[in-house]
Amino acid sequence: MNHPASDDRADDIRAEADRIIGLGECSEMVAPYDVHPSTIGTWLDAMDYQNPRFRDGDEAPPSMYQVWTMPGLGRKRAPEDPLSQMTDFLTAAGYTAVLGTNCEQTYERYLRVGERPRVTNALESLAGPKNTAMGEGYFVTSKNVWYIDHPDGSSEKVAEMLFRLLKFIPKER
Repeated sequence: MNHPASDDRADDIRAEADRIIGLGECSEMVAPYDVHPSTIGTWLDAMDYQNPRFRDGDEAPPSMYQVWTMPGLGRKRAPEDPLSQMTDFLTAAGYTAVLGTNCEQTYERYLRVGERPRVTNALESLAGPKNTAMGEGYFVTSKNVWYIDHPDGSSEKVAEMLFRLLKFIPKER
């Protein structure tokens, strides 16, 4: 059976996703602070990770990449952040619940103390609507790429992450 309202909603969601995807890397953030040994130490303590390479060296664990460029308390993502734009649109369309599904990270090299990473964000894809055990929803995939900008004006790609979540309408219980 066809549901015209649902078809219209799906068309609107697809159009918005296509618009955001078309913007490419439309959001960028420079880390508010340099990579610093005390932050690395705090992370190692929180994760109970005792690798001396990071405890005693001048490198940060690769699992910290996202930490350096997260907005943190009191700061917000840029209004042009593509993941936020897409999830806000889905929320307004009634897809109010969210579930993280997976994250794929690639590291070119570790960050070193004193570096300040920059991250770009793009909406990679939207799949749906899908009927899942949680309810009808859309799988939203964003792509983050971290760079280090060098004094000579060049940029070095140092890491990449695909992050996928399910934005859905919860099933009635």
